[in-house]
Amino acid sequence: MAFKKIVRNKAFWRSVAGMAIAFAIVYHIITMLFEFGGFYFSAFFDEKIGGGRWLRFVLGTILSSFLYGFIVTYGLFIAKLKKEEREQL
Repeated sequence: MAFKKIVRNKAFWRSVAGMAIAFAIVYHIITMLFEFGGFYFSAFFDEKIGGGRWLRFVLGTILSSFLYGFIVTYGLFIAKLKKEEREQL
């Protein structure tokens, strides 16, 4: 089964982690630009983690980044597997 083959691959999980980190950085920078109109890191983080909302911010970032990284990386790996199977025929 392709799913088991992919998720057992260490390279897959490294790619998921890299994609998740990249997504979190890009997403928060874009959000900051839309909400504050510039690179105002201190104001952005004060709003997001101020008032005891830091846990929600951190968990939301981790979960959404992981989900995005997993879906995109899985798509890349399944496409790579299918391409390799076609070339073998």
